[in-house]
Amino acid sequence: MKYDPNYAPDKPKWMELPELERIDMVLDYHRRKHIQVPNETLHAAIHVTVENQIALGNELPVEAKLNQLMGEGLDRHDAVHAIGSILAEHIYDMLSQDLETDDPNVAYFEALEPLTAKSWIEKYSE
Repeated sequence: MKYDPNYAPDKPKWMELPELERIDMVLDYHRRKHIQVPNETLHAAIHVTVENQIALGNELPVEAKLNQLMGEGLDRHDAVHAIGSILAEHIYDMLSQDLETDDPNVAYFEALEPLTAKSWIEKYSE
């Protein structure tokens, strides 16, 4: 199995793979395409986390957000990046703030709600 973020991986097969194998597949994709990022391992881990959340289907709002973003014109890879940007900000907030909550995912899911293709493009095209 090779990873290509422009095509949804087979959910059951994806989830059966060990986490490190998923990360290696994402790293391999970016290296094959000569996509350079500041921290390729962190970038791959965010990709994998978003793909894992998408694979959970309706259990989480992530797959619906992916479909919305693609419907608004983003390709699948950019939609994964848009969701990943919210996830990365959420992780940063969790690590840098003393969040008083029983479920830290509530803030993440709330932050995903207003995300649109337009808002992501405007924020990251600066």
